[in-house]
Amino acid sequence: MAAAAVTLLLLFASCMHAAVFCAAAPFDEVPTVTFDEGFAPLFGESNMGRSSGGDAVSITLDRSTGSGFISKRYYHHGLFSADVKLPAGHTAGVVVAFYLSNGDVFEATHDELDFEFLGNRAGHRWRMQTNVYGNGSTARGREERYMLPFDPTAAKHRFSILWSSSSVVFYVDGTPVREAQRRRSRRRFTDDGMGPDGDDSDMGADYPSKPMAVYVTIWDGSTWATENGKHTVDYGHGPFTAEFSGLVLRGCPADAGADIRQLHLGASTQRCATAEWELMTAEYAVMTAQKRAAMRRFRQRQMVYTVCYDTDRYPAALPECEVNAAERRMFERWGESKASFRSRTTPPPPRPLAVSMMQAD
Repeated sequence: MAAAAVTLLLLFASCMHAAVFCAAAPFDEVPTVTFDEGFAPLFGESNMGRSSGGDAVSITLDRSTGSGFISKRYYHHGLFSADVKLPAGHTAGVVVAFYLSNGDVFEATHDELDFEFLGNRAGHRWRMQTNVYGNGSTARGREERYMLPFDPTAAKHRFSILWSSSSVVFYVDGTPVREAQRRRSRRRFTDDGMGPDGDDSDMGADYPSKPMAVYVTIWDGSTWATENGKHTVDYGHGPFTAEFSGLVLRGCPADAGADIRQLHLGASTQRCATAEWELMTAEYAVMTAQKRAAMRRFRQRQMVYTVCYDTDRYPAALPECEVNAAERRMFERWGESKASFRSRTTPPPPRPLAVSMMQAD
């Protein structure tokens, strides 16, 4: 792992020394894969549909089963993306997920990076949740929730996860909405937002570092998904179908046929160092000041819960959190936004939003 990191740093240094902008294609030019090229059914295959060319897939939840599919390969890191359209109408209790995980291999120490879309009652909007787990750290959940500034049932929107050995970034339609850095200088701001101070913090084993596969699923989350289980799935409003296309698997695949439980320990990660450098110097991966400003705007307007301000769970902020004293006052001690909003299908007003927060499983 150390050798791979040194190789990656040297590659970045050579790029900077050459005084060139080491960038690849933007999001809309990243190659996609068909279902047969990159994926296989996971469960509920009878509830899956595919376009004739295999570039679009639908998954359905009905009374008999949910459904889902999984990538054929595990990946050390990469950009993973999908264009998603969610089911309309009364969808309380329905969960649609696009995520990376190795839980099928590392049952007690699994890593996971999630987009979870949580259904709602008719006339109320879907919510989006992101999760970051490493080495089985679900007891130290790192959940965040947001309202989306568009209707995800009216048209497809792109959701992307960029995962490297140093950071994880979640994107919505190309805009970064969350960043978790493996190691960062934790900054604590004064009330006026000035004067950062602090020391280096490291997520350590909580950072996802083992090879993961890509999963896409729809399932019954009645016990928690909508107002902590207050509203369950009503199959009289089903079936519930989500559509996926524009599937991107731009990552360094783990060695085929090798023991996946050993691949994060040595040569396989070193082999991927060059691929990771190419990934992280792509235009979409370079975190510019403009992108950070866009991320802050999204979070200020759309975020309804963040673990970073949940002092009931974590009196001391988690290592990757950037704690801002002025911003903290906008959230309850349990991490929920204090601001209220109209939870209808129309886009919310440009201010922080609030819904009830319940912890995912």
